[in-house]
Amino acid sequence: MLRLDNVSAVYSHIIQALKGVSLQVEEGRIVALLGANGAGKSTTLKAISGLLKTEGGEISHGTVEFNGSMIGGMRPEGVVRLGLVHVMEGSVVFPNLSTEENLMVGAHCRKDRAGVRRDLEHIYDYFPPLKGLRHRTSGYLSGGERQMLVIGRGLMARPKTMLLDEPSLGLGPSLVQDILNIIRRINVEEKTSILLVEQNAAAALSIADFGYVIESGRVVLEGTAENLRNDPSVQESYLGLGDTGGVNGYRREKSSRVRQR
Repeated sequence: MLRLDNVSAVYSHIIQALKGVSLQVEEGRIVALLGANGAGKSTTLKAISGLLKTEGGEISHGTVEFNGSMIGGMRPEGVVRLGLVHVMEGSVVFPNLSTEENLMVGAHCRKDRAGVRRDLEHIYDYFPPLKGLRHRTSGYLSGGERQMLVIGRGLMARPKTMLLDEPSLGLGPSLVQDILNIIRRINVEEKTSILLVEQNAAAALSIADFGYVIESGRVVLEGTAENLRNDPSVQESYLGLGDTGGVNGYRREKSSRVRQR
């Protein structure tokens, strides 16, 4: 469904943000992309969705393929029309529009009005609080309500694949679990493939099928969600189960193993 092959990316023709990233998202799967701040997670999503160009960045090497089409360098609206939607970090809404108007923005490429209305009610089924807030100006919504809104807005485009950037950011533990449960439900019921970026590795791996760990713009580890949960280096650096910690925890662990050999 989605494949990155040796992708490198730069900002302003100078700052290298990605250094040969290769990953794939198989159809119907949830794949987690884990890493600390500045590791390159969000840049990876922007390289896929075409938003990299809007921030002065570009793919300098490698290919991005989605459902048989090469999309590296494609404009964001073209990527959306192919069925790939990027839900950005920070719960970005149109603050002067109502909740329902925000949701309808997600369907702006669609011509099937009856289908749009059915899907709108389907979104309210996934996120019941939004139905009672359908006429509320979205700038006054809480953080959790805005997160529901941006995921729902993305779903209104009927995507084949969603890129979700830090959906748990700033949310309380109980709401994080609610959002994760809904993401899994969307994956199962809508057959939507998902690439999930998360600093909360434990949360991400609880619903993912497969995962990648990225550090300093490179993928340093990959495996099934179960294997990553049980990997000592991931436990120490990202799950808080050891005392190594830090962005370079995996590299330190790897170097230690090499020295011991």
